[in-house]
Amino acid sequence: MTDAALPEPMLAPAQADRGDHEVIYRHTRVVRITHWINVVCILLLLMSGLQIFNAHPRLYWGQKGDESDHAFLSMLAYPTGEDTFRGETRIGDLKFNTTGLFGATVHENRGLPWWATLPGERNLATGRRWHFFMAWIFAINGLVYLVSNAVNGHFKRDLALSRGEVAPRALWRDILDHIRLKHPTGEAAKRYNTLQKLAYLSIVFIILPLMVLTGLTMSPGFDAFAPWLLTLFGGRQSARSIHFICANLIVLFIIVHVVEVFIAGVFNEIGSMITGRYRVKLGDHG
Repeated sequence: MTDAALPEPMLAPAQADRGDHEVIYRHTRVVRITHWINVVCILLLLMSGLQIFNAHPRLYWGQKGDESDHAFLSMLAYPTGEDTFRGETRIGDLKFNTTGLFGATVHENRGLPWWATLPGERNLATGRRWHFFMAWIFAINGLVYLVSNAVNGHFKRDLALSRGEVAPRALWRDILDHIRLKHPTGEAAKRYNTLQKLAYLSIVFIILPLMVLTGLTMSPGFDAFAPWLLTLFGGRQSARSIHFICANLIVLFIIVHVVEVFIAGVFNEIGSMITGRYRVKLGDHG
């Protein structure tokens, strides 16, 4: 995932650049603006979402949650003295001492640390307001992005997978190239490889829709309007768990994405998302 965002068709002719590079116009103004709005939205959504999770740092399957041990994930604190706690994270039957990170700091009973939440102090009402406000901005921004790319044919032209790309041999070659940090050059650098297409298609058309639908399912008011959502996800607590899992998948995607940006060339990658222009190294895949 070496691209700073989904690439657009070349809207301007390539320009020679010192012989061994050429410059292409890679990202339209709409893509660049929506990308940076997404960066802010996702950061604030994650932090405010963790503030909401902190109010009850347990996850369940089904309709109801309680204080019993049937949560499949929990981040809890246990007193070890008058004003000290031991943080313990449980995943199924596995238990981990996570004092200072999850479950508790030494002196505070808290699922997640203050620096990971918005606001920093424990305030569920403020966290919910931030989360819902940023969710609307994120949804509107995403709609602009989707409509723009649907109109210009980007999804069909640049992200559609061919039979050859999903063949086991081709997939394995792409996996090995990523493991060996072998990045494309020349014409290959101007288009997505198979893993990039699969990653972006999964985020745009699977993970993000699941985030929206499970978020709506957790709203009692929306459940009255669309009760079928509770049936679809197996209950409000199941929807909450799927929402949390999808959020973590987005975090994983972002981590890999940022690492690849630095490996591929941080100034070129980020610069292309500011100016729209990208320097492509000439030559064979290497």
